[in-house]
Amino acid sequence: MFDEQAFEVDAGKYLVSLEMEKGLTENTIISYRQELEKFAGCLKTKKINHSEISENDVVNFIKDEAIKGNSLATQAHLISVLKSFYKYLIIEDKIDFNPAANIAFPKKWKILPKYLSIDKVAELLNLPDETKPFGQRDKAILELMYATGLRISEVIGLKFDNLYLEENFLRVVGKGNKERVVPFGEKAEQYIQEYFKNSRPKLLKHKKSDLIFLNRNGERLSRQGLWKIIKGYGRQLGISASLTPHTLRHSFATHLLEKGADLRSIQMMLGHASISTTEIYTYVAKQRMKKVYDQYHPRSDVEQEK
Repeated sequence: MFDEQAFEVDAGKYLVSLEMEKGLTENTIISYRQELEKFAGCLKTKKINHSEISENDVVNFIKDEAIKGNSLATQAHLISVLKSFYKYLIIEDKIDFNPAANIAFPKKWKILPKYLSIDKVAELLNLPDETKPFGQRDKAILELMYATGLRISEVIGLKFDNLYLEENFLRVVGKGNKERVVPFGEKAEQYIQEYFKNSRPKLLKHKKSDLIFLNRNGERLSRQGLWKIIKGYGRQLGISASLTPHTLRHSFATHLLEKGADLRSIQMMLGHASISTTEIYTYVAKQRMKKVYDQYHPRSDVEQEK
């Protein structure tokens, strides 16, 4: 029989441990909670206690979720959450067997990151109206995101203590509560300085804040707010569907690699825990080189030789 109260206690303590010990972000914790809520619904329907579930029961749950049309990535995330949850319960001596430990992750095609060409980035960066406060703010944000490859959560959380304008670098705390140092160029510095001088005081409206980027109320810019800003400029370019905050991050990394930057430096700037995560950009760069070769080399097309 499913013990809802016991499950909620164990799940709650598990989520707290992820936040306190693992340093996972709020959004990651929310995604883990949602997966556990799905799992709880299944346990309740099948009248199975979470501490007595079998490996076959977990497999059937994953299959049921797949039938609902969830993507391979979503299925993999669900499996990962259950593996981690039961590993925690073993450490806490709540169970002695992990029913999810041997479940394989679904195979999936490698999803290549979407990025903009250098020319398209230039078009994007020229869109904000610098005669208006919001335009100057947006210009500073876009220039900084392209100059550093910061994640959206890192941008909205930037404080003055993180920014070293004279030295052209910033400190940011990313995933896993890990701090890294990221340089940026003179263009980004220029537009940040202009934003500080002309626009930020107007947005602040006599309030006090140590956050760099503010909304119209002089408060923290939300994730949703920044998404809407970037999507708005995407519509102006006619690429709204493919333009996200992460598109600028991917463009930053891809363009660095195309210009000859080494993979390890890009990894450090992006804050990737593993170099294997960064290696996806080498494939993108190779695809780009092949496309350029096929387009411009006079003997790249086999048909020309016939």
